[in-house]
Amino acid sequence: MTIQLPDASGALRTYEPRSEPLAVTPGTPFASRTVFSAAHVVADPFADVTPDSPAAVDWDATLAFRRHLWSHGLGVAEAMDTAQRGMGLDWAGAAELIRRSAAEAKAVGGRIACGAGTDQLASGTLAEVRAAYEEQLAVVEASGAQAILMASRALAATARGPEDYLEVYGHLLRQAADPVILHWLGPMFDPALEGYWGSSDLDAATDTFLEVIAAHPDKVDGIKVSLLDAQREIDLRRRLPQGVRCYTGDDFHYPELIAGDDQGFSHALLGVFDPLGPLAAEAVRVLDTGDTAGFRALLDPTVELSRHLFQAPTRFYKTGVVFLAWLAGHQSHFAMVGGLQSARSLPHFARAYELADSLGLFPDPKLAEERMRNLLALYGVAR
Repeated sequence: MTIQLPDASGALRTYEPRSEPLAVTPGTPFASRTVFSAAHVVADPFADVTPDSPAAVDWDATLAFRRHLWSHGLGVAEAMDTAQRGMGLDWAGAAELIRRSAAEAKAVGGRIACGAGTDQLASGTLAEVRAAYEEQLAVVEASGAQAILMASRALAATARGPEDYLEVYGHLLRQAADPVILHWLGPMFDPALEGYWGSSDLDAATDTFLEVIAAHPDKVDGIKVSLLDAQREIDLRRRLPQGVRCYTGDDFHYPELIAGDDQGFSHALLGVFDPLGPLAAEAVRVLDTGDTAGFRALLDPTVELSRHLFQAPTRFYKTGVVFLAWLAGHQSHFAMVGGLQSARSLPHFARAYELADSLGLFPDPKLAEERMRNLLALYGVAR
């Protein structure tokens, strides 16, 4: 059986889906790397809401997906941008997500870290930004999860220069109960974060970022870098204080960054490890044995799919992630909070399906094919 898929020119091409998925098995956490998957949320498709309404979440399906990730040994990075923070999921919804997921992690023995930001605040003074961060940090710590200090749109809009970042982050790190992960999210993921750390000059911004860490190394477990610049991440991780980890957030170069070199390596906290979860886990287990070539052989072929999902405008990558979760049978529908399922085109979906299927990512290739055919029919492509 073949399927007709549209390309960007509007022409149809013939694709023959694979008949069997990649053989992977669940397993325990990894020995050589700490790996988090930033997980998406599953919308409630029957809720009578608009894109401007508070998010209606299908909690059962959302938590089931997290159990899927934990079953493969992955940690869950909760309430991050993959979960549509600031793009459909407001702070009230994120707080509920954190509480529920942290409780589920405790019940099943899964590792979890949760994002704390300032998205309950559109703008404000530095004092108000600090207070918003403190409120979210308190929720994360009360849940028993590790905290990830996310980049703040409100701080980016309010800060007058590097000194304001040093003041706000220093204040938060001094009061954090346990070491946190600091998140540097580039403007390709969120244009409102342009000039973060007080400068659009990335060298100057890096110096400020490192100054924050150097002042509080005992309170920083690691950093998550999402700049899509492999060499900059390598240079940065070589300048980190001993004991502070680098978690790659680079969805374009993750295989080589995780594999590392003779001067070190990156751990991982990646949105693309939502759809790649089982395959990524299999690859890291190979790396645990010391087989770097085997690790790269498994993970390198996934980069084309990742680059497709994260193509500009990069912030809409969540749409492709949820689309693949639907095709893989992790949810019964392709609907997203905020109506974000409309953020990518049919040719984009068609290519994502083709790339994911060729990798064997779908546990039931026939189900994925049938759902792809249903989507094509909805767009007017004859079956």
